[in-house]
Amino acid sequence: MLDIKNPNRIITFANFISMLRALSAIPIIYTLQFQEYQWITALIILFAVLSDALDGYFARQAGQITYLGKWLDPIADFIVIISVMMYLVMSEIFPYWFFYFYLIRHIIIAGFSIYCMNYGYMILNSNWWGKWATGISVLAVFLHIFIFDSLPWLKDLSLFVALILLAISFLLYLKQFIKSIKKNNV
Repeated sequence: MLDIKNPNRIITFANFISMLRALSAIPIIYTLQFQEYQWITALIILFAVLSDALDGYFARQAGQITYLGKWLDPIADFIVIISVMMYLVMSEIFPYWFFYFYLIRHIIIAGFSIYCMNYGYMILNSNWWGKWATGISVLAVFLHIFIFDSLPWLKDLSLFVALILLAISFLLYLKQFIKSIKKNNV
């Protein structure tokens, strides 16, 4: 539910949390360069993960769900994940094919979303498949940063599960876009 008084509001505590999450990519990438800072990297990643849950919670509790917040939350997730993935791909720690799949999927969804919003067809809401896909993608990134020798198979499993969830959520978003466009063009 949107804040009836002003859904166009920009400055809210929840939006501030989302912006901090987007900016957390910078110290994450910086600390990744130094083995002795791995514990700091882990803390910043933990902050980013917790902030993803907290921004929505605070927005709902304060009745300050905004149009910007609906966009800022997934964009903040995207910025952090894609930035860290890109660094890991360039460092040859993370598979490039997953990075490109993740990037292209998001570009297509964003393109359709902007098109539908510009023509007043709909404002995209995230689905649970997409939320789980993002969570498992973050887990896959985490497992490529921090090595768990006792569970070597977990890296590949997390990539595989994330890939399936990303594909399912992508198809559901496309279905939602097509349905909305057809409904409004009748």
